[in-house]
Amino acid sequence: MLQGTKIVEICGIGPGPFCAMHLADLGADVIAVERPSQPGNQPNILNRGKRSVVADLKSDEGRELVLQLIEHADALIEGMRPGVMERLGLGPDVCQKRNRRLVYGRMTGWGQSGPMAQAPGHDNNYISLSGALYYQGTPDEPPSSALTVVGDVGGGALYLAVGLLSGILNARTTGKGTVVDAAIVDGSAHMMQLLLSTRRKGYISDQRGGSVHDSSHFYSTYRCADGNYITVGAIEPQFYEVLLNKLGLSGDARFTDQWNRSRWPALRQHLAEVFASKTRAEWSVLLESTDACFGSVLSPQEAAAHPHNIARGVYFEGDGYLQSAPAPRFDGKSMTAGPIPTCGEHTYQIADALREGGPAHIWK
Repeated sequence: MLQGTKIVEICGIGPGPFCAMHLADLGADVIAVERPSQPGNQPNILNRGKRSVVADLKSDEGRELVLQLIEHADALIEGMRPGVMERLGLGPDVCQKRNRRLVYGRMTGWGQSGPMAQAPGHDNNYISLSGALYYQGTPDEPPSSALTVVGDVGGGALYLAVGLLSGILNARTTGKGTVVDAAIVDGSAHMMQLLLSTRRKGYISDQRGGSVHDSSHFYSTYRCADGNYITVGAIEPQFYEVLLNKLGLSGDARFTDQWNRSRWPALRQHLAEVFASKTRAEWSVLLESTDACFGSVLSPQEAAAHPHNIARGVYFEGDGYLQSAPAPRFDGKSMTAGPIPTCGEHTYQIADALREGGPAHIWK
């Protein structure tokens, strides 16, 4: 879908490389500019589908290579602290003088401005400040982040991807590039909008442990007899009734008033005892694919072996790694993931193309 879209990535960690991989998954031609690999380093799974060159950005040769790469590129991705690219001589002003249509994507945790812009941090720090961590977990335990999913990927990489594609579309109309300031604190806060929209309906509380999603018996995670876990999410009355029927509780008067919050703690405890009576596999046989709104909690390796995910090709083995397939699908088909290059694999190829034909000849 993005064939013909040309992206230069100044490699960093986490969300920037994920964003570039996502665009490569969707067909973009991505050249990753990397530091020389250290002995023993493994290929980076987030580089799949990209071409890899090595360059020292502190050298004149390295800076000139990047400037040649961006001459005919649609976008650049960088994930340095604010001001670092400027000190390297590769800030937006310099790059857009070389290519006025360039969309310059900046991926950070705190953003390009604000009192914390220069502070170091990681995924859990950003989503804690944005409010996105607040509701994660049970009220009697510290909030627990979903590793990199909410911050680095959801609030960071995917928002950068949307920003870059928006900027590219605008540049194709106006002939002028833009600078995309993609901050994880911004994106993860924006992701809260769906949850915030339910406040007036009474679904969420200002206190953790008082919302439908973290205190009700019909939307929860339960431990099974084998120590594995399952989830139920029977919010709607028709799904709630199916869940009760499947569990043999449809005639139990305690469960008739679904939205009586005073009953929720006791009902949740009762369902905990019910689900602890069978293994996850046994509950899957009874509840999976029914209107009870049920799901098993699976590890990535278990998820790769689940029949639904096998049927859709959600996971695959490639280059010695378990990988997730590109998403979303187009006309019912998933895009084909590219190979994972070794660090600098395409350095000489691209250098030869520059010598022989100039910057325009390095792109597919």
